Parts: sequence; C-alpha cells; structure tokens
Amino acid sequence: MPSPTSWTPAAPLSTARLSLEPLRTDHADEMFDVLDDPGLHTYIGGDPASREELGDLYARQVVGSSPDGTQGWLNWVLRRHDTGRAVGTVQATLTHGPDGGREAELAWVVAGDEQGRGYAREAAVAVAGWLREDGVGTLVAHVHPDHDASAGVARAVGMRPTGTVVDGEVRWTT
Repeated sequence: MPSPTSWTPAAPLSTARLSLEPLRTDHADEMFDVLDDPGLHTYIGGDPASREELGDLYARQVVGSSPDGTQGWLNWVLRRHDTGRAVGTVQATLTHGPDGGREAELAWVVAGDEQGRGYAREAAVAVAGWLREDGVGTLVAHVHPDHDASAGVARAVGMRPTGTVVDGEVRWTT
C-alpha cells in the first residue's frame, strides 16, 4: 500500500467569469439548491443528495485527503463574478501514479440552468493549469460516452479518450 502523503490544499482561483472557492462545509446549504436536480444524474446515475447527505459529504471532503492519506481531495465551488451565484463544482482527486508522479482525476458539474455557457470548461481549464503548476503530471477524467459537453471539457484541458471503460464511462487522460 502506498504511504500517506501530505497533499497541497486547494487554493482560491479566478477566471474571467468565475471565482473558484475552496470547498467549505458552509457551502452545503447553498450548493444543495444548485445540485438538487435529477437531470444532473442523467449520465452518472443515482439521485441528488439530501441536504444532510451533502453536508456530511462536504464535512468529509474539506479534510483534504482520504483517511489513510493516499488520496488528496481538492474541491472548489464555482461562483459567477457578475451575479455572485454558485453554479457548480470542480474536484480533483490526487494520487501517485505508477511512475510515482502525481496524477489528478478531475470531475465537474454545473447547475442545469447554467449549462451551455462554458463554465465547466473555464473552471476545469483553470484547475488543470493550477495542478500542472503544482507538479501534477497526469490528468484523468471519466466521461459517459454520450455526454458530448463533458467530452468537450476533457478536450479543453488537453485530455484524449482511451480504450478503457470504467463503470460505463470512457477514461480520458493527458
């Protein structure tokens, strides 16, 4: 088993239209309203988390790493500069790859009524750039083969699809 690692915490980031705030437990109430949409689960399955479940999840995630320290957990809430409204999240799960270098699995979600405006792309590109500056060598995402918008986000951060399918999703990587 890999030894525990001290992971770099998420830093505040900013893009032309978004502030990316490192996740806090008090984001749960606001994000419940953003994420309480069954349509967001079309490609990933499951159901929206209850307010309590989301609060519990955020309490685990803000710690910044798995209990055994073998994964780093970085999470950001995306907030529009113009309205101040939270519109989604980006997360990066850090691990050590087979070569010993750090790799990050990225995931993103944007509120249904805010989709189609490029927020996921903008935020994922910012996070990917920040991770690369921090020395992360490989980026990975798992994208449902029918989810063209997420495939576009993966392409924007420099990923390409592989032949690997995990739980019905195509593995994309840099």
